[in-house]
Amino acid sequence: MPRVRRCRFNGCHAMCVLPMHYCEQHAEYEQEYLESRMKWARSHTTTYQHKYNTRTRMRNSETSSRYNFYRSRQWSSLRQRVLERDNHLCQYCLLYGLVTPGNTVDHIVAIELDAEKRAVVGNLATICRDCHRTKTRLEQELFGTGKDQQLTGRAPITTVKEWSDKIFAADC
Repeated sequence: MPRVRRCRFNGCHAMCVLPMHYCEQHAEYEQEYLESRMKWARSHTTTYQHKYNTRTRMRNSETSSRYNFYRSRQWSSLRQRVLERDNHLCQYCLLYGLVTPGNTVDHIVAIELDAEKRAVVGNLATICRDCHRTKTRLEQELFGTGKDQQLTGRAPITTVKEWSDKIFAADC
């Protein structure tokens, strides 16, 4: 049996045989799509990727070790354990009675604020994409975490309940 995938045309649910990206009905878009992919690939060479990794991910020993931690077996097993513990449900939404699937495991206290808690299961919670985006923005505003790393020195928020209150207050 040939391998198939869903047609890339917006709203089309037909299947197409690999290596095609569009079904027979939308086959005229295939060449345009392949050209756009080649254009993107030419503009994003390995030097582009190397510069991103060395300047952003590996810019100092702290960010380098943090990046490597997320690629380790330890993190993979911790992440899987937390997802199973939380039944793949966002713990922040659950406190407000919303049942939202979550596929991301987040540190309640950010690694930048307390590196000792990076592998503590009690400091990890499953979170949905929307809550994670809002929580990350709030962490950057309140504590100065993120790319520029200008930490404010404020005491970190240590519970899912406190974060949940802040996340839902920010969304309203």
